Amino acid sequence: MTHLERYNPLRSSLRRVLLAAAVMIALAGCTGGGSSGPTASGGTAQTQGGVGGQTGGAQPAGDIPGIVASVQPSVVTIFTKGGLGSGVVYSKDGLILTNEHVVGDSTKVEVAFADGQRSAGQVLATDAVSDLALVRTGRDGLPAVTFAPELPKIGELAVVIGSPLGFENTATAGIISGLHRSIPGSSSSSLALVDLIQTDAPISPGNSGGAVVNAQGQLVGISEAYIPPEAGAVSLGFAIPAATAREVAGELLKNGVAKHAFMGLVPATITPEIAQQLGMPQAGGVVALNVTNGGPADKAGIRTGDVLVSVDGEDLETAEDLLAVLRKHDPGDVVTVEVLRGGDTSQVKVTLSGRPTG
Repeated sequence: MTHLERYNPLRSSLRRVLLAAAVMIALAGCTGGGSSGPTASGGTAQTQGGVGGQTGGAQPAGDIPGIVASVQPSVVTIFTKGGLGSGVVYSKDGLILTNEHVVGDSTKVEVAFADGQRSAGQVLATDAVSDLALVRTGRDGLPAVTFAPELPKIGELAVVIGSPLGFENTATAGIISGLHRSIPGSSSSSLALVDLIQTDAPISPGNSGGAVVNAQGQLVGISEAYIPPEAGAVSLGFAIPAATAREVAGELLKNGVAKHAFMGLVPATITPEIAQQLGMPQAGGVVALNVTNGGPADKAGIRTGDVLVSVDGEDLETAEDLLAVLRKHDPGDVVTVEVLRGGDTSQVKVTLSGRPTG
């Protein structure tokens, strides 16, 4: 029996596991209410949102009405043919930052501002890996968000502003309840999202792309997703960290694309069922469900069915752990991967590439 044949039953189990996860996150995806889809002019930016920008800094900590009043002008509603979502003003010359899943495959959208005005928007660039997108509008002199200089601490105030179910300029509040969270891919996107901020501030369909801000009115995250009550959750919402959003937005503005390190395999978390089939004593770890022919992992000798134990000494418990490690690297970096195959462990060097765009 060949190595590939030995793991054929494993692939079937993995497909069932991945399908179940996709169904759950399809409910958790965050886009606009009754009119929504699934889950929600050129030029160089003159003043990009950043620390010390136009929004928030003067608000006393905990003054929620003041925070909302300060930040609302920097939050917009985005309308597409498939539904609606939210966005934030990235630069004063009309550049809007939102989720990729909000704009979808649209090239043109309509943007509604807090002052009641509306403007046509052109989708400049999108990045499915981080689920972020940039939209150019014709307006100028807008109040750009201020990006928080660092990650928030668990327990800090979190205020969410957006357009849940189409109710524009809606604010909810809670705390930051977790950091470095991961969620698997959804039915609308096969890509997992990693290193997210968790909050108990209510997030609903339509909040996607909107603002999560701290007590100083600084942007700490872009609203991303929530787990619905029918899944057994109570106040579980997620946001893309501000640092990630600012980095990706900068790349999209400069290059039209964002670069992501690519290992060239499809990872899956080893569940108890899979561990039993593999003859492993316990669950945990990552199996290569599929290896891209000619990709970095293939060139390094990693094969379908191999178990990835660690990368550069960082243990891998879930597929999202692997994606989080890759997020720290750039194309061209060389990483050391510990691989388990048929009871034997070895270390291989993998030279990461850029993620294929096709």
